[in-house]
Amino acid sequence: MTDRTEEVDSRLVYEVPEAGALLGLNKNASYKAARRGDIPTIRIGKLLKVPKVAFHAMINGAGAK
Repeated sequence: MTDRTEEVDSRLVYEVPEAGALLGLNKNASYKAARRGDIPTIRIGKLLKVPKVAFHAMINGAGAK
């Protein structure tokens, strides 16, 4: 693994476009999904972040409905 890959893996949050890309969404669709609450987010000041644990729990639970 490269230093960049290790850095990404050790972070606790994704950027909204990163989380959206994992779902196959473009940047605009990612922010729209976050505003609707379809992607879990936390606000830190003016920054909007996606907690990895909540995001992956959402994905893992999606098939349980």
